[in-house]
Amino acid sequence: LPSDFCACRLCAFRSTCELVPRESFLSQPFLPDLLRYLGNLFSSITMVHNESKHPLVKHKLGELRAKQTDSRTFRRLLRELGSLLAYEVSADLPTTNVEVESPLGRATDHVLSGKIGLFPILRSGLTLVDGMIDMFGEAEVWHLGLYRDQGTLCPVEYYNKLPPKARVDTALVLDPLLATGGTAVAAVSILKNWGVKNIRFVCVLAAPDGLANFADAHPDVPVYVGNVEAGLNADGLIVPGLGDAGDRMFNTL
Repeated sequence: LPSDFCACRLCAFRSTCELVPRESFLSQPFLPDLLRYLGNLFSSITMVHNESKHPLVKHKLGELRAKQTDSRTFRRLLRELGSLLAYEVSADLPTTNVEVESPLGRATDHVLSGKIGLFPILRSGLTLVDGMIDMFGEAEVWHLGLYRDQGTLCPVEYYNKLPPKARVDTALVLDPLLATGGTAVAAVSILKNWGVKNIRFVCVLAAPDGLANFADAHPDVPVYVGNVEAGLNADGLIVPGLGDAGDRMFNTL
């Protein structure tokens, strides 16, 4: 708590609780500030996101963001960031012990438990798959076609070929950018309705508004992000961001 809040308002909170009736307490002038503070505190607790602190991630983000970076280099950097973020998102995945015979003896090692699925949001999520699949070689890959309507900023689903029942234990939803959060929220809702219990969202850049919207809709789904940006512009684009990831990736600017 801020020092002035602790020194006066919190003391007032205690004394009024002891000395005045409930109706009088509810009319106290400090109460709106207290409720606002507690609301902001609750929001910060429920917004579960994990921002990478790795120097290599930050280094490659700087190269990726630069406007002079060409499409070939842009795709390579996204692929490399996919591999680096794979380490971040998998840090607490469950493992199972296995016995392995090496040329010089036996050892007890570990393998990931359960089936992992990669779910790139078309089209810009595709290059992140390339880096992720290098780390999760046995993962299933399923594509979700969603785009953001530029007029309403609402998600529109156009491709979904998921089988009738969920066949993965952990789903990693991949999209380079989390801007307003609309397509991310829709993608996770699709997977929840499909029956996946353990879902994680992976992105390169995110805006605070998008993180807040995502947390409101899916407080149980953690977000793994390379960097949290300053915010959104009037068009709903991340700033400073990196521009349109799909256009830069596929040279369709």
